[in-house]
Amino acid sequence: MTEAIDSDDPFEQLLEGVSRFRDSVFPERRGQFAKLASGQHPHTLFITCADSRVVPEMITQTDPGDMFVCRNIGNIVPAYGEMLGGVSAIIEYACVALGVSHIVICGHSDCGAMKGLLQADDPTLRRMPTVSSWLRNAEAARSVVEALQPDLAGPGKVQALVEQNIRLQLQHLRTHPSVAARVADGSLKLHGWLYDIENGAVTTMDEAGGPPQPLGAARDKPVPETT
Repeated sequence: MTEAIDSDDPFEQLLEGVSRFRDSVFPERRGQFAKLASGQHPHTLFITCADSRVVPEMITQTDPGDMFVCRNIGNIVPAYGEMLGGVSAIIEYACVALGVSHIVICGHSDCGAMKGLLQADDPTLRRMPTVSSWLRNAEAARSVVEALQPDLAGPGKVQALVEQNIRLQLQHLRTHPSVAARVADGSLKLHGWLYDIENGAVTTMDEAGGPPQPLGAARDKPVPETT
């Protein structure tokens, strides 16, 4: 657990944190970092929101080198060909060069990107044309929520949009050739996760629909008896 740093300057806290890492954390794990210095072999591509409250390595309790992480506003994956750029390049590199065997798209509660999608006329959003353009990659999720649950409003509508956006981005992910090929041969599995900031719960999303399910549901199922 990170100790509180007695400073009113947030950047000074960063500097102190780096110093503590170099003086205390790194020496204790020097061997691990020595192995990582010559290459990486992550097992999972973790695509999540850039929200500062979402910390993938903390949520999953993973070590350096375990996950290849992609963060952006709204945990969005543009469909292949729509916006070839950073996210598409990360996906392709993870699937082809790194050979990850899992991809997780992790959305979260109280997502500002989804709130923005529901408030297209907000003056602040109008001053951010790049953000507005990016959020169009989640527009279909809003249309689905409003078609299926037209009476939803407020936090309930935001939560429904968060869930539907995870499903939509999984669909977009499947349009990428590097993903489609690996899914087809069974060497890559796709997962939709939902992280609740307030209670720390992580649930899974069924791509076809349905409410979020406990993350350990599949693990908790009894193993079928063999004959």
